[in-house]
Amino acid sequence: MELIAKILIAIVALEHLYILWMEMFAWETKGKEVFKAALPPELFKPTKGLAANQGLYNGFLAAGLIWSFFIDDPQWQTNIALFFLGCVAVAGIYGAISATKKIFFVQALPAILAIVAVLLK
Repeated sequence: MELIAKILIAIVALEHLYILWMEMFAWETKGKEVFKAALPPELFKPTKGLAANQGLYNGFLAAGLIWSFFIDDPQWQTNIALFFLGCVAVAGIYGAISATKKIFFVQALPAILAIVAVLLK
């Protein structure tokens, strides 16, 4: 179960690194493709700074999850992983409520599955 937990944590971290890249560096290209149903095309340029700020926060979530792999103490490793996975899950649930239900499945559900795996290891 420990290997599954680490794989799920890595998947969530990689997803948030991708979101960082898209929101900070590819908002007007890839972001426009991903969020075409949520925003009209003319709003991508004026919201570039807002998206970059969101991307930075996603990068912090990824950094915390990656950090958990380098912690030697098993209890601290678990606590740090659970903290950052919990942040991702809460953000995904909030996004599902406030923006689109798809965010739950893309962001919150992988984090919740990782939380379960971490708790069962």
